[in-house]
Amino acid sequence: MDDHRVALLKPDTFMNESGRSVGAAARFYKLDPDAILVVHDEIDLEPGRLQARRGGGLAGHNGLRSVAAHLRSQDFLRLRVGVGRPGRDDPRPPAGYVLSSFRPDENAEELVARAADAVESLEAEGLERTQARFH
Repeated sequence: MDDHRVALLKPDTFMNESGRSVGAAARFYKLDPDAILVVHDEIDLEPGRLQARRGGGLAGHNGLRSVAAHLRSQDFLRLRVGVGRPGRDDPRPPAGYVLSSFRPDENAEELVARAADAVESLEAEGLERTQARFH
């Protein structure tokens, strides 16, 4: 992207163990945690909402906990992609809800495109401008 080298990592591990892949890639490419962006689902954001931030808590997200453990730091960029919580009448546990397919009325392609735009914005414009644009 522009003058920066960027790599996309899609771990082959289960989400709860994604830190193994992220940590290995960080060591291989000699990256500090602040050079890493993790894009992840977030049930505490309404569906379709994007939120970029650096560091912060793990909010019970086992994938983030794994990444933080393997990087030995929570100081990495995150792009939180809102998926919402299951409705009161939905019998699935949160993990089952998050792992389920999008409903037909949800535009998954548009959400992925917006998230990709936010990733490009983080690289080109920085965190603060991306937050102003996408929050």
